[in-house]
Amino acid sequence: MKIHLIAIGGSAMHNIALALHHKGFEVTGSDDAIFEPSKSRLEKHKLLPKIMGWFPNKITADLDAIILGMHAREDNSEMLKAKELNIPIYSYPEYIYEQSKNKKRIVIGGSHGKTSITAMILHVLHNLNINYDYMVGAQLEGFDTMVKLTYDAPIIILEGDEYLSSPIDRRPKFHLYKPNIAVLSGIAWDHINVFPTFEMYVEQFRIFKNMIKDTLIYFSEDEELNKLAQEESSCKMKPYTTPRYEINNGVTSVNNTELLIFGDHNLQNLNAAKLVCNELGVSDIDFYNEISSFKGASNRLELVKKTATSAIYKDFAHSPSKLNATSSAMKKQFKDRRLVACMELHTFSSLNEEFLQQYKGSMDEPDMAIVYFSPKSIEHKKLATITKKQVHHSFGRKDLLVFIDVKELEDHLKSLNWENQNLLMMSSGTFDGIEPQKLVI
Repeated sequence: MKIHLIAIGGSAMHNIALALHHKGFEVTGSDDAIFEPSKSRLEKHKLLPKIMGWFPNKITADLDAIILGMHAREDNSEMLKAKELNIPIYSYPEYIYEQSKNKKRIVIGGSHGKTSITAMILHVLHNLNINYDYMVGAQLEGFDTMVKLTYDAPIIILEGDEYLSSPIDRRPKFHLYKPNIAVLSGIAWDHINVFPTFEMYVEQFRIFKNMIKDTLIYFSEDEELNKLAQEESSCKMKPYTTPRYEINNGVTSVNNTELLIFGDHNLQNLNAAKLVCNELGVSDIDFYNEISSFKGASNRLELVKKTATSAIYKDFAHSPSKLNATSSAMKKQFKDRRLVACMELHTFSSLNEEFLQQYKGSMDEPDMAIVYFSPKSIEHKKLATITKKQVHHSFGRKDLLVFIDVKELEDHLKSLNWENQNLLMMSSGTFDGIEPQKLVI
C-alpha cells in the first residue's frame, strides 16, 4: 500500500505514519513546518520530507490513499490534486477505522480521563502479553509510538476524541470508530469554538452512544451521563463509580493493592479500565496485580520533582472540572502540606469571555491559586481581548493571583517558601516555556 500524509508532522499524524511504516506500507508525507519530537522520529525512519511545503507533484495516480491532517487547509494544493485524480482522501480517524474495521474496537470517550483510561488498559494488556493494536493521545512510557496497527491483533484500543476529524470532515473523531465496547468518563462542556452551546456538545455524546454495538461502560456519578443512560439504547449499560480506597503514608490503596497513582478522578479511571479489561477476559486479580505498577500517563498528574518537604506535579488539566478534580486530589493525598496551584488559560474555550464564567469556584481548593494567560496567545488565536480583571471576577476567588507576564509568574513562584508546600502546574500548553522542575529548589 502506498500512503501519502498531508501535514505529516502533527503529533497524531507522524505517529500513524510510523505505525503504517512499521506495518510495511510505503509512506510519504508533506508539511510546511515540522518540530521536535516529530522531526527526529520521522527522520530516524527516513520519512521526513526533504523540503518543507506543499507539492502537488507528489500526488500521483499510484497512491492508494491520502490521510489529511487537521493542520492542512481546505485549499491545500496536494489535497486538490488528489481530488482531481480521484484518490481516496481519509481523515486521521477515518483511516484508523479503515485499518481496524475487522477487529473488535474498544473506544474510550468522555470530556476527561480518556488518555489515562486508555493508558491503564494498554499497561495491563501489555503486561499480560495480550495481542492488541491501539491509538492513544500521549506518548506513553514503554511504548514506541502513540499508534500501533498490525494485521494480526484481534482487538484495538482507541482514545476517542470529540473534536473535529479534519478540515473537510466536521464530524467528531469518535463518531467514526463504530465501537463494539465503549467508555464514557463524563461530560463537561468543551470546544466551544465548534460546539457553541452545551446542548450541541452533549448531542455528540448521544450520537456516539447510539453507535455502540455491544457494551457502554459509563461513570454513573456524572449527571449528564446518567441522563443519557436513561434513554433507550440497543447496547448493554455497565455503570461504574469511585472505588473505596485508603491513603496511608501518602500511598493510595484499592482492593488491598498499593497504587502509584492517586486522586478520585484517577481511581474512577481505574474502575473504567478494569471493566474494559473484564470485557476482554482479564480477571480482577490479574488486573490489580498489573495496575499496581502503572505510573500514570505523561502530563496526567505527573510527578516532575520532589524534595524532602515538597513536590511538583504537572497536569493536562484546563477545563473547570479538571481543575477541581486535580486540585482536590493533591489536597487529599498531601493533607499536611499547603498547595500552590497554577493554571494556564490556553485553549480556545478557556480564553473565551463567555466560557470564562464556567470557571467560577474551580480554583477554590488550593491554598494559593494562580491563573496565567498570554495576550499574545489570544492575539494568535484571533480572539477578543480579555483582561486580568475579567479573569479574576470569573473565578470568583478574592485572593486569586492573575499574571500575564511569564517572567513575573516565574519570579513569583521562585520567591515562595516551599517548606511543606507543593506546586501543581495545570495546562494543555507550556506556560510559555516555564520549566517546572526549576521552580522549587
